[in-house]
Amino acid sequence: MGIRLNLIVEGQTEEVFVNRVLAPHLGAYSVWASARCVMTKRTAHAKHSGGIPNYAKAKNDILNWLREDQNTDARFTSMFDLYGLPNDFPGYEDAMRLNDAYDRTMRLEDALRDDIADSRFIPYIQLHEFEAVLLSDPEKFNVHFLNDDASIRKLTQLVSAYESPELINMGTETSPSKRVIKEIPRYEKQKPLAGPRVAEAIGLPTIRDKCKHFAQWLDVLEALA
Repeated sequence: MGIRLNLIVEGQTEEVFVNRVLAPHLGAYSVWASARCVMTKRTAHAKHSGGIPNYAKAKNDILNWLREDQNTDARFTSMFDLYGLPNDFPGYEDAMRLNDAYDRTMRLEDALRDDIADSRFIPYIQLHEFEAVLLSDPEKFNVHFLNDDASIRKLTQLVSAYESPELINMGTETSPSKRVIKEIPRYEKQKPLAGPRVAEAIGLPTIRDKCKHFAQWLDVLEALA
């Protein structure tokens, strides 16, 4: 039968990414994935909304889903961006004192695991944003943005300066999404469609090769069944 994996994500872009890219891949491992957005006043009426308004709301949604599905074949995981994470998140102040981005992210995941306190829950925080996944191969932006070759070349040059696209930082003007929007302004409004489409064109093998924290998470999910 396998394992049913429930993912709670920030917004529609991640939800579509799970359904179009992650779920088909995990199905080959008998892990059946489905996604649900963190519910806010906006997402109740507008699926395009994203982000976590505060940790209390995200925690409430996670705990509600854990209570709703207590079957033995159910597992749960999160997909939250490090960039824009609310400062009431467990372990936030301690984590932000760490210089290494990977250490910072794992400290937050450990604190989230402890706070949820359910062995079925696997915490995951995306370093630093979903767009890091897309920057694992910027050239694939051309599957959606057909006349932006010069902008795509600039993104490719940007990524070459980093050991991994996951390390592109979390400044208000230098986060992965802001870097993409600066070069391809149309991405901002087209993100829910364009983001998953670009990720699908890149493929999980390239993403896991370029994004080691994402790869560690994917390894855990593949092994669930």
